[in-house]
Amino acid sequence: MYAVPPEITTEIFATLPTNLHWRGEPTDWVKAARPGLRLASFLEGPAFDRAGNLYCTDIPHGRIFRISPQGAWTVACEYDGEPNGLKIHRDERIFIADHRHGIMTMNPHSGAVEPFRTHVGLERFRGCNDLFFASNGDLYFTDPGRSNLSDPTGRVFRIRSGSETVELLLDNVPYPNGVTLNLEETHVLVAATRANAVWRFLADPDTKLQMTGLFVQLSGGLAGPDGLALDQDGNVAVVQAQFGSVWLFDRWGEPLLRVRSCAGKALTNLAYGGSDGRTLFILDAETGSILTARMPVAGRTMFSHL
Repeated sequence: MYAVPPEITTEIFATLPTNLHWRGEPTDWVKAARPGLRLASFLEGPAFDRAGNLYCTDIPHGRIFRISPQGAWTVACEYDGEPNGLKIHRDERIFIADHRHGIMTMNPHSGAVEPFRTHVGLERFRGCNDLFFASNGDLYFTDPGRSNLSDPTGRVFRIRSGSETVELLLDNVPYPNGVTLNLEETHVLVAATRANAVWRFLADPDTKLQMTGLFVQLSGGLAGPDGLALDQDGNVAVVQAQFGSVWLFDRWGEPLLRVRSCAGKALTNLAYGGSDGRTLFILDAETGSILTARMPVAGRTMFSHL
């Protein structure tokens, strides 16, 4: 339908050092998600703090890594959980979408992890995946559980800044994954992984009838879209998991660029960073590497930096 977009190649910024490879027995997450394998790590959830440190998660082993601007790795914390998505609040707290526990917070100085929200009503979350802060501090997050095309029951929630209420926005998504807002913050974009698509819906519909639409439909691959990130022009970078690629679409859904992995296929998530904000940092869970690509436009300013 569209011409093949130009390609950008990546390079390796940093790889998990061997002394931080997981040496223990396979965890329950590994046994369920990657049976028969012994994983040194499974990287997800990249986000930068104001000092330029990159935080990311190691889902099966309950670890949060901090990578310095020079590429040095440290374990910021380790706890009994399955941390997936990660975003940083303006007050420096690190918010974690934990598949086992719900939404957690981490103190970046002490490494202490505490529950933030674990339930909606009387029901525990089914398995949170990713999250995003609006510019006013509203928190959007996804709760896919084990949803898929034959069981499209994944949910998208919002917690208003300063509120205790968990607000259900959608409950029919085949594995909602990465989530973000458009630049105007009028619409929510969510990766519907098992539908191999990115959906778009109003953040605040005028009526109770939510008009959910299709932003882009991907093709090929063995999974679907995972992490999402916007640049300052409103273009949307989409990780296509297990396809070794990130696609850049304009605000109307037309493909602009393909960013191809120089390492493994199992890309998970991404974040803009660097001194000018134009470097895209991409996590490769297959090799435990962080890839970088120079992009034409800087990433949007995140809530942590406002």
